[in-house]
Amino acid sequence: MQSSGPAESGKYQHGKTGLTRLFHTSIYSRDGFIAAVRGEAAFRQLLALHGVLIPVALLLEVSVAERALLLAVCFISLLVELLNSAIEAVVDRISLELHPLSKNAKNMGSAAQTVALLMVGAVWAVILLG
Repeated sequence: MQSSGPAESGKYQHGKTGLTRLFHTSIYSRDGFIAAVRGEAAFRQLLALHGVLIPVALLLEVSVAERALLLAVCFISLLVELLNSAIEAVVDRISLELHPLSKNAKNMGSAAQTVALLMVGAVWAVILLG
């Protein structure tokens, strides 16, 4: 008998493979990025911050490894904010009711972003201040 869903196989049957899957994944990623830009003020603020830091990182006279690290922490911060926004969206989709687990999930996402921004600050400080 053929598997009818994730209960038996442990994964969903997507029906898309190869280049078709890659194409659709690109579309979903674009849509997620647009949703974050349109609907998340924190993401827009980080885009503005990193829109300054990234060109500065490209212009600084630092080693290739240092430049890569400066750029990487900027992208990590954006990545963490996308995941934080996704967590918040899922929690809100489940229920807008105040619940300690929902609060914890949202607070942990926020804490993750704070850690990411501290990492940005620390890496930039260490590289710029030597």
